[in-house]
Amino acid sequence: MIPDHKKEEVRQAADIVEVVGEHVKLKRSGSGYTGLCPFHNEKSPSFHVTPRMGIYKCFGCGAGGDVFQFVMQMDGVGFTEAIRTLATKYNIDLPEETDHSASDPEYQRKEGVYHALRFAGVFFHNQLMESDEAEEARQYLKTRGFKRETIVKAGLGYAPSKGDALCKAAVSTGINMDYMIDAGLARVDDGGMRQYDYFRGRLMFPIFNPSAKVIAFAGRVLGNEKTAKYINSPQTIVYSKSEVLYGIHIARNEIRKSTIAILVEGYTDVLSLYQAGISNVVASSGTALTPDQVRLVHRYGDTLLMIYDSDAAGQAAMIRGMDIAIAEGLEVRMLELPDGEDPDSFVRQFGGEAFTKYSSEESADFLAFLIRKAQHSGMWDDPGRKQKSVSRMLRSLALMKEPVKRETYIQYLSQQARIGDRTLFEELGQLIARHNRDSRIQQTREENQNAQSRAHDGDNASIQRTPIAIPPQKRASEKEVLRIMLSYGKPLVEFIGSFSNADHFEDPELRALYEDLIKTWEEDGVISISAYTEKPPPIPSIVSEIVVDRHSVSDNSAKRLGKIPQRDVEKYAAAQGALKALKMQHLERLRSSYETEIEDAVDIEEQKRLQRLISKVANLKVKMQTRPLDELFPGAPHVMMKNKEDYNPFDAADYLSRMKKKK
Repeated sequence: MIPDHKKEEVRQAADIVEVVGEHVKLKRSGSGYTGLCPFHNEKSPSFHVTPRMGIYKCFGCGAGGDVFQFVMQMDGVGFTEAIRTLATKYNIDLPEETDHSASDPEYQRKEGVYHALRFAGVFFHNQLMESDEAEEARQYLKTRGFKRETIVKAGLGYAPSKGDALCKAAVSTGINMDYMIDAGLARVDDGGMRQYDYFRGRLMFPIFNPSAKVIAFAGRVLGNEKTAKYINSPQTIVYSKSEVLYGIHIARNEIRKSTIAILVEGYTDVLSLYQAGISNVVASSGTALTPDQVRLVHRYGDTLLMIYDSDAAGQAAMIRGMDIAIAEGLEVRMLELPDGEDPDSFVRQFGGEAFTKYSSEESADFLAFLIRKAQHSGMWDDPGRKQKSVSRMLRSLALMKEPVKRETYIQYLSQQARIGDRTLFEELGQLIARHNRDSRIQQTREENQNAQSRAHDGDNASIQRTPIAIPPQKRASEKEVLRIMLSYGKPLVEFIGSFSNADHFEDPELRALYEDLIKTWEEDGVISISAYTEKPPPIPSIVSEIVVDRHSVSDNSAKRLGKIPQRDVEKYAAAQGALKALKMQHLERLRSSYETEIEDAVDIEEQKRLQRLISKVANLKVKMQTRPLDELFPGAPHVMMKNKEDYNPFDAADYLSRMKKKK
């Protein structure tokens, strides 16, 4: 066991801002720091680090804790391994651990896989540097201009051509062969009697996670063998190809400093640029750019500079990746190198300074780049082809989330294409509406698939719970809260936001509108019905549905009889009533969810935990039903936050109250 005084020594030495800052681009905010949460996808920072207390907290997903907990969550390791990782980083000696979390088989398996990968990395590297068989690989690297220090820094290696060299070496050092197989380093023959190496006769590129742990390998064939040029490790418990960027462990700090990530296609492109002094560069590991990879970039920087080959396949891949990056909210710039050149060959021929100068002068914002390409290809001079080109650009602009940014691009496109901006806005609105509709359909499809897969779990696989549409009365309570926020603006947005969060809204469209209102409040934007009816689709139609009085027929009848309906005589009282209905609905949804989970729970302790949560919800419902509104939602007309936690412990996101304190 690690003594308590040693744990405290590590805790005191480990600067939480420095540790978190290796994974998250932090910005000073008052006495703390904020950034985009590394544990869930978000557009606006809700991740806070408080150095005085040595803690972090995300008010979006709820993740939080001290520096040990951060390393555990970030690296997927246990408590002991997190302490040892930080102790190594800050040069603190720890006694040898005896149990290594022996009671946790999943932890043991993951640690075994990491150990096997580390061993393989050292084995391959030693083979490259020392074995006679690796001479061809060494000559290849020499002809490509790679220096010894670059080879060592990148951990390059060589996999012997003999079918079981790695397996035999691993067994001789006591490594469990199951871990070698789980790590994707070894396979078993059809008879199950013999293990053999997955990589054979290849130049090896180790792939690291952001914490610089080896998680996989890519092997390049040498010579003229008729086989795949590269093969990658299969997916394992520590490696998912779509979530990894080659070189991120070296590039992350440089990306954070410059705010720019350079994206290239190949492993050697990364290494050549790094050798030339350009470190903020990554590659997509031989796969098309994915949303997970783009989110990884966004942790560290705001701008993505994309460099792809000039052939048709490279250009098509660049356009697909561009759209993903735009949707993520990154600034996207693009660079096309001279014909026949890639970053590796360009740097070897002209040097790092020339590359930096060329990229600075020739790279362009994605829209300017697309227009320039269309002009050079002659598409801009042909009306039909120009129309298709402009429509393609609008599809990319429709992915932008920020209205002001989108409008700026439309005005630029209007000037360059000599097409009226009104026409462009009309087509853009249709594209946004179609995109939002497709997104909602996809979300519904995924929710249905998830619900059906849950219905098939366990012994009761034959019992299917079909997702039901949200009843009108539930949507009505959600719409009423939003109507009050829209009708009375910032004071009521602040008041309602102090006692609620997005989880209270079951309808995805209404939830999105609530989140937009909160974001507008945070940014001190305009909140009114008229302002929101001018927003891009589908917001105007949602707002219209909310503010159209569902009792308009009876109200008109009352007016004819000389009775003027008095609605929201006291707007805060109306907000309190709407909040009560919303929270009752939320609590009922929680109760139903827990009861569903308890039916599927096999473990007795899990059943007890869920039963305790059901009891909590029941007590909260009683309080909500029996206590006065002013006690449930105090502070009207002046917002006060005392006692709020007594009535909503499931909401862990006192987001607005903290935002107000920050202001």
